[in-house]
Amino acid sequence: MVIQQIAFYLFSFVAIASAFMVIAARNPVHSVLFLILTFFNAAGLFVLLGAEFLAMILVIVYVGAVAVLFLFVVMMLDINFTELRHGFLQYLPVGAAVGIVLMIELLFVLGTWITAPEAKLGGESPISATATNTHALGQILYTDYVYLFQGAGILLLVAMIGAIVLTLRSREGVRRQSASEQTGRRRADAIEIKKVAPGQGI
Repeated sequence: MVIQQIAFYLFSFVAIASAFMVIAARNPVHSVLFLILTFFNAAGLFVLLGAEFLAMILVIVYVGAVAVLFLFVVMMLDINFTELRHGFLQYLPVGAAVGIVLMIELLFVLGTWITAPEAKLGGESPISATATNTHALGQILYTDYVYLFQGAGILLLVAMIGAIVLTLRSREGVRRQSASEQTGRRRADAIEIKKVAPGQGI
């Protein structure tokens, strides 16, 4: 029990510190690396809670795909972050208002747990205690929250179609890749043989 408490406080402290450094670091590459560290510590907290499946999904999906994609995009794009920080102060009131609202909501949740401890139990669980973590998560998702799960899938599908449509739109002055022209290209279209006399240029 003592080891679990030490691990919980360690993971929590590192996760909070790295999450703060995500927004405080001046180098965007360092921010992405701190974000990866935050995901790893959150996965450790999930393991302590007995949610091994969520911890594995967090590492595979977010660290292995999303965060690495962020890192590649930040490193490949030539973005002038100095100019982006010039308008930081004008968005500060909006960000502060959103942060205050989120803090009030968290205080309401914590206050409910303190004043009514039975509220966090949520009644009798329909899942047996012997069910595995993956089985319990799947049973809840595909029974109680099946419509919300399908709605999230439709939302992601619409977002994917929108990204494809925005990418494939025709714009002037932009050279596009044509797979049919590349595969149908002949040797005569790509190579021109010229006979050069000795001592003369092309």
